[in-house]
Amino acid sequence: MILSKILIRPLVTEKSTILGENGRYVFEVEKSATKKDIAKAVEEAFNVHVVKVNTMNVSGKVKRYGRRPSKQPDWKKAIVLLQSGETIQLFEGA
Repeated sequence: MILSKILIRPLVTEKSTILGENGRYVFEVEKSATKKDIAKAVEEAFNVHVVKVNTMNVSGKVKRYGRRPSKQPDWKKAIVLLQSGETIQLFEGA
């Protein structure tokens, strides 16, 4: 798997900002990516050391377009724990 295509986007929400203060960062990742793939991709992209990766599959919401209900696609979320003292500047706003 190509490491540069694993990380789709960082998730910046109120909850992920609170997790970021404890060294945990949240990303939307490729649905077929494994925990080892995600750890390698984060280490390569941000030059940090990953201690632990938690993943979860998020089911897409059902939305309505006029009368017709439509389902948004399912996606995968990863919460990455870094070694103590390391940060990702993307989330720090620098």
